[in-house]
Amino acid sequence: MSGHSKWSSIKHKKGAADAKRGKLFSKLARSIIVAAKEGGGDPANNLSLQNAIEKARSYSMPKDNIDRAIAKGTGDGADGANFETVVYEGYGPEGVAVIVEALTDNRNRTASDVRHAFAKHGGNLGTTGAVAWQFERRGVVVVSADGVDEDELFMVAADGGAEDLSRDGSVFEVTSAPEALATVRGAVAQAGFAVESAELSLIAKTTVAVDDETAARQLMRLIDELEDNDDVQEVFANFDIPEHVLEAVAG
Repeated sequence: MSGHSKWSSIKHKKGAADAKRGKLFSKLARSIIVAAKEGGGDPANNLSLQNAIEKARSYSMPKDNIDRAIAKGTGDGADGANFETVVYEGYGPEGVAVIVEALTDNRNRTASDVRHAFAKHGGNLGTTGAVAWQFERRGVVVVSADGVDEDELFMVAADGGAEDLSRDGSVFEVTSAPEALATVRGAVAQAGFAVESAELSLIAKTTVAVDDETAARQLMRLIDELEDNDDVQEVFANFDIPEHVLEAVAG
C-alpha cells in the first residue's frame, strides 16, 4: 500500500497549493453546503456535515468560509445552488479500479467530462457497482511522523476510537469507523500531534500492482484530470505503485 499512501500525501500537498487559488476551498464549501442542506446546519446532529467540516479544517479553510457554506446549505445565505451527489465507477490502465465522487448541478456535463477523461487516458467508465465492492469507507487521520512515538500515538488514537495505525514514510495513517473520525482527530490533535489531514476515504481491500512507469504516468494523468474537474470531489483507486516509480512520475 506504500505507493497508494504516498500518492495520497502528494495529493494533499497539491491540495494545499490548490487552496491558494481557491479551487480546493470551492470544492470543500460545496461539500459542506450539500451536507448542511441534507441534514441541517448543526454538526453535532449531522455526521456528514461534521466530517465535511473536519476535512475543511485539515486544509486550513477559514472559519468564515465554513460558516458561509453552512448558511448557504440551510437556506440562510444567497446563491445556494442545487447540487446532487453522483458516483462513477470505472477502470484505469492496468485494470486499476477507480471511483469518482462528484457534486454537480448538471449531471450530463459531469458524466460527459468523466467519461472523456477515462477514454483519454486508457481507461473505461463502468456501470454502478462495477468496482465499489473492492473498497470500504473509513475515517483516515494523517499525522506527521516527525519525532512521534508510534506507541504513544496509537494509545491516544485508540482512546479516541481509532481501529488501526500504520506508518508510511513520513506519516502515520490512523483509521477508524466513519462515525469516529471527528472524535479521533480531536483526540490526536489535543494530544499535540501534527494532523496533516482528516477525512472520510474509500480504502481498497486489495490493490493492483503498477510497476511500469509508462502505465503509472498514464494512470496519474487520469487521476489528475478527474481531480481537476470542478464537479469532482474525490477520486479513489486501488493501485500500488512502487515509491521510486511514483516519485519519478510525480517529479
